[in-house]
Amino acid sequence: MTDLTSSCQRTAEILTNVADDQLGAPTPCENYVVGDVLHHIGGLALAFAASAQKDFGPLTSSAPTPDAAQLDDDWRTNYPDRLGELARAWKQVEAWQGMTRIAGMEMPGEVVGLVALTEVVIHGWDVARATGQPYDVDASTLDAVLPYVTAVAADGPTEGLFGPAVPIADDAPVLDRIIALSGRDPNWRL
Repeated sequence: MTDLTSSCQRTAEILTNVADDQLGAPTPCENYVVGDVLHHIGGLALAFAASAQKDFGPLTSSAPTPDAAQLDDDWRTNYPDRLGELARAWKQVEAWQGMTRIAGMEMPGEVVGLVALTEVVIHGWDVARATGQPYDVDASTLDAVLPYVTAVAADGPTEGLFGPAVPIADDAPVLDRIIALSGRDPNWRL
């Protein structure tokens, strides 16, 4: 088990500091503006919480489509609350055991938990970078996410919000390596 609490709290704080005039700003996540990524975070929080609870309904049956036009009116409070629920759901031992489903795919709970953590970290970084906010990740989270994104990058680009790995030095900071492996430039600036 890996604790998602600190990552969910950190990303929730980032969300609450996004200004309305930043919703259309570009992000390091190619082809997505801040509002799209926020909408994705709100949706993934619900879906991964449902996956942790082995709730095989609509939330776990298909991948969300990021769309700034679909942001909830109360996203600044609702999405951070959803992230809190996500962290609580993955604190349960049962979430990490057996099989579950996410985006219509059956996978072991322990894999889905790492995917959820990775999504929160990377998309939290996307929003932080796009809105000029600092973003730090604790060492235990970095230690959990790096092997996962390394394995995903070795399989090649994936559809959706992750692209081909960006070349980076082996001795670069761990968060920079994670970001580069997800297809983003760690030095991206507005």
